[in-house]
Amino acid sequence: MQKWVVANWKMNGSKNLLNEYKKIFQKHEKLIVCTPFIYLGESAEINLGAQNIHWQPKGAYTGEVSASMLVEFGVKYCLVGHSERRQHFHETNTDVRAKAETCLGADIMPIICIGETLEQYEANQTHEVLERQLAECLPRGQGFWIAYEPVWAIGTGITPTTDEISEVHSMLREKLPNTTLLYGGSVNGDNAATIFSMPNVDGALVGGASLDMATITKIYSASAK
Repeated sequence: MQKWVVANWKMNGSKNLLNEYKKIFQKHEKLIVCTPFIYLGESAEINLGAQNIHWQPKGAYTGEVSASMLVEFGVKYCLVGHSERRQHFHETNTDVRAKAETCLGADIMPIICIGETLEQYEANQTHEVLERQLAECLPRGQGFWIAYEPVWAIGTGITPTTDEISEVHSMLREKLPNTTLLYGGSVNGDNAATIFSMPNVDGALVGGASLDMATITKIYSASAK
């Protein structure tokens, strides 16, 4: 069965890159592209995801985007609580839950990101951290996805061992048996096939590698094997 691929461009990309995606992936249902807000209106040919959302329906929140605005542009998925949002914009677990519930109220699938820092990993606190995030971030309601992204693996080129990824995803599956579980953190063209083959991994959240067409095409091909 083909696995999901969620491309997170972060604050990167261009109209040229978007056009390349539309040429290659417009008929591929299991690839979701989380572009910067400015490109969402030009992406109707592919599955759209947002990188952020505000929990209020409207108001004096300069620079923010509401659920109804995303829905107008056909957005069906939204990243919530990515570690970079937590780090740079000081989002809390309470914020993450509020955003996830806003997504559910607008029929947008929240992709809730969880993960431990290097310090927490080295202190053997991975499970403790993840369980706390699940307890505090999950919305009241069904229909969300979880993306496990160890913070120390994002953009570093370092990934956990296969045993470590499998152990975490096994724990998540036990707690959330009917939830789509993604792995993210330095997913690339060389390790994607191994990651997709792991038990309880339903797909990958891909960051920097999603900006190179040859690499994201290789990753997507691996998701179908």
